[in-house]
Amino acid sequence: MLRKVRTENGWVRGFPAADPRITVFKGIPFAAPPVGKLRWHAPMPARDWDGTLECYEFAPMAMQYPIKADPNALYDREWHVDPDHPMSEDCLYLNIWTPAKTGDEKFPVMVWIFGGGLMCGYPSEMEFDGERIARRGVILVSINYRLNVFGFLCHPEITAESPEKPANFGHLDQQAGIQWVKRNIAAFGGDPDNITIFGQSAGGGSVLVQVASPQNKGLFQKAILQSSGGMLPPSSFAMNIREAEQQGVRLFKELGVKSLDEARMIDAKTVFEAAVTSGGGYQWGTVVGDPFLMDCPVNYFKYNTRNKVALMVGHTADEFPIVPQGNTIEELEEYAKRTFGEHADEYLALIKKGSTTLEEMKAKGTYNGFELGDVLLLDNNSKFETSDAYYYIFDPEIPGWDNPGAFHSSELWFVFETLAKCWRPFKGKHYDLARMMCNYWANFAKSGDPNGLDADGTPMPEWKPYAKEQRGAMFFGDEPKMVGPNENEVFNFIREGYEKGYFDNRISNFAQRRRQNTPKKKDN
Repeated sequence: MLRKVRTENGWVRGFPAADPRITVFKGIPFAAPPVGKLRWHAPMPARDWDGTLECYEFAPMAMQYPIKADPNALYDREWHVDPDHPMSEDCLYLNIWTPAKTGDEKFPVMVWIFGGGLMCGYPSEMEFDGERIARRGVILVSINYRLNVFGFLCHPEITAESPEKPANFGHLDQQAGIQWVKRNIAAFGGDPDNITIFGQSAGGGSVLVQVASPQNKGLFQKAILQSSGGMLPPSSFAMNIREAEQQGVRLFKELGVKSLDEARMIDAKTVFEAAVTSGGGYQWGTVVGDPFLMDCPVNYFKYNTRNKVALMVGHTADEFPIVPQGNTIEELEEYAKRTFGEHADEYLALIKKGSTTLEEMKAKGTYNGFELGDVLLLDNNSKFETSDAYYYIFDPEIPGWDNPGAFHSSELWFVFETLAKCWRPFKGKHYDLARMMCNYWANFAKSGDPNGLDADGTPMPEWKPYAKEQRGAMFFGDEPKMVGPNENEVFNFIREGYEKGYFDNRISNFAQRRRQNTPKKKDN
């Protein structure tokens, strides 16, 4: 087995996974530590080292809220179980699971980008174990990146210092990690020309950003967007760099510093507390207006100027429902006018039809915003002659005393086939579903087509691409099956309204402010 590999910076040594046919390398540096003068600076090349780097432990997670491991909090009991996990600004490391024996195999590669609102999260979360994916003949790489104020601060001094890379340091970290993979993965038995990037939540939104950025032409071939938001907020919104710079000016005043050099000298905990926990109203996330991302990311999709890569897009059934607001029918009608303007009466007629109470009206008007965003993205994509796109909805029965439904992030246990690590009393049907979902993801990474055989050699249920004539989804319930488009009248009223530009003021107004920077339509 391939336990020792020469990278561009030096030798690394891995260790056997639970399955000794898989080798794991943890904590490989892909960039220089972003500390001191490199805080709020684009990632720089990693330094060379002598001897062999023993890659046996995960590197620290990026600066964020400490893990509390609160059993009463859903995500804490789900996977944030280790309050002693180390944390540091020195966080730009990646992890590799490879089935290679010699380094000459050219396995397809999947690069994982974790979620957490660009505010928290880390690649060593226990559900992200790459062994099961690697057993399917795919190399799994998970990368870390800077978060919150450390990953997304802007300031006029930073722009003056680095006009070509003045913002989006967290996204540039992701890009640097993928670039490192392209340069080095052949030594681990991977194919640098068959890379799939995938992520969930803010990780899915980050994948959308990476697919959008013109700087990534040819860097990867396929992309999986899990609960990214599609073409609706938060994916459709990003702060303008000039606005973001003024936020940075305000933070520096709060820190009591007069220059970028002074701000870089303040300890990381103090910066974090001022920028995140102080209640100062700061917003840390994707910025537009710099060379990496000149326009709102969804506009690259809307105008077909994104990187032309194969797509898989989907969401869970019960994440973040959008519920009409109002404690009386009059308040509900006011909500409709604010939200749908001159089309409010049409909306109200739909939710009132067959309803006798306010609760029934609100229930009829509730929809999954992630579903709407994904469908809008897929409908838009189907207008152009691009690679196939595949759509999924995740909605199995999720066991547990908390009766959580198919909550945001619940598919992660299944995609990585790591159910055995979870506290939930999963049964045989869950393990069968996880096995097939992991198969679909690995197959997509191999060829751009998720279809193939199950472990017993029988064909898995056929997953058809999403197209104008076939707006179907693979429905991951207790077992996979194809389903037709959502026929809910309210959902389709809102979907068609967005397509016609009735309700997308937030997107349109933002796009209008950035229109002069929208890339010209071209093949890329």
